[in-house]
Amino acid sequence: MENNLSYEDALKEANEIVEKIENEELSVDILAPKVERAVYLLNLCKKKLFETEEEIEKILEKIDE
Repeated sequence: MENNLSYEDALKEANEIVEKIENEELSVDILAPKVERAVYLLNLCKKKLFETEEEIEKILEKIDE
């Protein structure tokens, strides 16, 4: 799967999937792959947030130098 999605795009797509699930707009035939996609997207968002947090911490450490 692609790893070049922006945080915003990944979160938007995950939210769209969740909304369709909540509104019962997905057929049973595609439900499992859509849930799998949503999990992938949410993990991607989590990873991007973690990486950004680490970058910010490194930048802030420079203040103390």
